[in-house]
Amino acid sequence: MNKKASFSLLLGIAFVALLLAVMLISLFYTPYDANEMSLTERLQAPSAKHWLGTDNFGRDVLSRVMVGAQTAFLVGLLSAGIGLVFGFIIGTAAGYTGKWLDELLMRGIDGLLAFPGILLALLLVSIFKPSMSQTILAIGVLSIPSFARVVRSGVLQQKEAEYVKAAKGLGAGHLHLIFKQILPNIISSILTTAALSFSAAILIEAALSYLGLGVQPPDPSWGRMLNEAQSFIRKAPWFTLAPGLFIMLTVLGFNLLSDGIRDLRDTRQ
Repeated sequence: MNKKASFSLLLGIAFVALLLAVMLISLFYTPYDANEMSLTERLQAPSAKHWLGTDNFGRDVLSRVMVGAQTAFLVGLLSAGIGLVFGFIIGTAAGYTGKWLDELLMRGIDGLLAFPGILLALLLVSIFKPSMSQTILAIGVLSIPSFARVVRSGVLQQKEAEYVKAAKGLGAGHLHLIFKQILPNIISSILTTAALSFSAAILIEAALSYLGLGVQPPDPSWGRMLNEAQSFIRKAPWFTLAPGLFIMLTVLGFNLLSDGIRDLRDTRQ
């Protein structure tokens, strides 16, 4: 492992582990109820009582940021999972089968890529009532093309390799060739794409929630918190900085993790 791959990978793991720990702790403990209001404590600065201050309704910002991490990780995990499952199926079918099926599937993927991601997400979410489930579905659909193209490219390269031809000559079936021979050799590319999709999902969810089309009140969301904080950015800057910092660290962590996996794969090759 070279120094660049090691540094990116370890730093990415550290950021992701820290934020994952915050999310897991929030499942069992938060300093205050994330939705508990106190109009007598509105917009208080960070203190020993409220480490990250309070918002415009007197709610503890740290507690809301911690619970918001649950939303971010849930959206990222499920949407990336949707993209992975359907992208793997489409990419494998296109790359392994080839011919007219490859052409048909990839033209459909190209058509999906033709729409700007955030606009397509806005379209999908606005068609139905805004909710977390609709947000996850919309972002999951947006994640499919990335996985499909990566998997197709890897399958096209590996299916012509000598070890695959040898296994095929020994009578191995299609499922054995795909899952036992090809998949282990493209898994690092899939993991790289998964990390990028996770960070992109968090950004898109934050954008949708900021616009009021994502997670709905009173459930905490980092994007929704930014929307609520924008009117108080001068009076209570901590209200804006807290969710913004967590978004930045989460996206940075998964991007570094993706870079580290990619550099590690290139080094081994």
